[in-house]
Amino acid sequence: MPRMVITHPVVDTQRWLKGKADRVALLGQYATEVTDHVAIDGSHNVAITLNVHDMPGLQALMDSPPPDAVAQEESHGALLPQMVYIEK
Repeated sequence: MPRMVITHPVVDTQRWLKGKADRVALLGQYATEVTDHVAIDGSHNVAITLNVHDMPGLQALMDSPPPDAVAQEESHGALLPQMVYIEK
């Protein structure tokens, strides 16, 4: 299972952290060990790490997120750009 890292800025780190259960529910369909990380410098940059077991499904979600997933990200204060890294 490849490990993935997703980074992006957020409006407010505490607001974003409150959305943990929603992220796990969404990403848990495609991955395990969904873990949130916040920048140690106190900035509004965050990361999510996960072990991907369904790369085609996760890629489809990222390429064309359904409206409810977009609304969820917006309600948690997630911002663009989003950078995605995969373990090689």
